[in-house]
Amino acid sequence: MLGFLRNRRRARLREQPLPDRWWAIIDRRIPLIRGMSASDRRDLGGIINILLDEKHFEGCAGLKITDEMRVTIAAQAAVLLLHRDTDYYPALRTILVYPRAYVARNVEHNPDGTVTEGPESRLGESWDLGAVVLSWDDVVRGAADEDDGHNVVLHEFAHQLDGESGDMDGAPALRGSARYRDWARVLGAEYEDLLADLHDGHRTLLDPYAATNPAEFFAVATELFFERPGAMLRMHPELYEQLSRFYAQDPAGNPAPDL
Repeated sequence: MLGFLRNRRRARLREQPLPDRWWAIIDRRIPLIRGMSASDRRDLGGIINILLDEKHFEGCAGLKITDEMRVTIAAQAAVLLLHRDTDYYPALRTILVYPRAYVARNVEHNPDGTVTEGPESRLGESWDLGAVVLSWDDVVRGAADEDDGHNVVLHEFAHQLDGESGDMDGAPALRGSARYRDWARVLGAEYEDLLADLHDGHRTLLDPYAATNPAEFFAVATELFFERPGAMLRMHPELYEQLSRFYAQDPAGNPAPDL
């Protein structure tokens, strides 16, 4: 019964037009969305309505949450759900927003068995316990330049999608064992190639942070897929194809992906 009522509410919200004042915020803040087709913008507006209805936004370090913050974040998170059969980030409950980069306690488990702890400045993080943390300054900066390949909202919400398979390990929920095999083959090879290129001192299209682990590789690749799709398609065509199939989008402008 609860599921029926939730789905009915979501269907109503998806059909509800996004207010013009919110579109004004999106078009001013997020050029990536400004260039979308009318049908995609309409569908995106419905997804934004649902995210704003279901997710709680909370300001940190004295930040007062405004509609501009909520809409700017939700709109970018919605981009990852466009065209997909989705449950709207089911594990996510709260989005914590700091005014700028914040300091968090970092714990690293080293290969020799020792543990290193200390403060670390962060732009965002994604937890498997129902929260995403973002720096508002970096949300704005990442959204403003659609061609720099860096977007903290796309990055952290990609982690949320990754976690829908059970673990944030670089392999999100996919349809069928064949898709998992293809995903593991392509992303595994791309990850190893990145490690080798960095070891040899080569410049890479993917940010070096993608070499941290497979989960970060997927999140960084997601940023690049949406912000520099042409470059990814030219230099990493198989990686582009896997992400295009997963996100059911083709931002480089080629024929629709085979889903």
